[in-house]
Amino acid sequence: MSIWLRISDAIGALSKGESLSTVLEKLRSQPERSVAFTIAVIGLGAKMAKADGLVTKDEVAAFRQVFHIAKRDEAQAAKVFNLARTDVAGYEVYAQTIYKMFSQDTSVLENLVEGLFHIAMADGHYHPAEDDFVHTVARKFNIDERSFRGLRTRFVPDAEPDAYDVLGVDVDTPIDEVRAKWRKIIRETHPDQLMAQGLPEEAISMATKRMIAANKAWEEIYEAHEPA
Repeated sequence: MSIWLRISDAIGALSKGESLSTVLEKLRSQPERSVAFTIAVIGLGAKMAKADGLVTKDEVAAFRQVFHIAKRDEAQAAKVFNLARTDVAGYEVYAQTIYKMFSQDTSVLENLVEGLFHIAMADGHYHPAEDDFVHTVARKFNIDERSFRGLRTRFVPDAEPDAYDVLGVDVDTPIDEVRAKWRKIIRETHPDQLMAQGLPEEAISMATKRMIAANKAWEEIYEAHEPA
């Protein structure tokens, strides 16, 4: 029996008044783990597309690309998609179900978060409600803050970059070395220094932006290391 026929059988329970999230709870053990995972992933994608209050054609198309739904299976996937959109359960239920299945395989969880970013950006905008959604899912997946911000920076053009990445240091770099790297960047990007070198305004403007970002990154890292 194909997975989509098994999904069809599983969601047949909805005719008895059960919610999609309740059906998921019954499918967490073998041999129906793959069915639960597929339903949970589609459920997350559906709620992701709805996070900003409007499901666009672009988001639905992005959803199909991310989750590789074959043409013959689109009707069943669409049924699950629509049920998830109207399910009273919050998306946290779907995220928690997936995490329980793959808590030992972080690559699967990170790949799924990447898929959610892809859906969120399909319409060209990253809505604050979408950021809250993906951020919450990442926390449910036990993805640390730095990893989440790194993923977001890859998909969202104007996303806040990671402070350590801005200064080009690792998270476990001693604070004195971080300070030295910050000061070096400030020296190299200070407008007076660049003007003395005869660089054009455009170059000075870009360097100034880097200097501002470096200052902000240093403040963030320093505050995190400062004794409470």
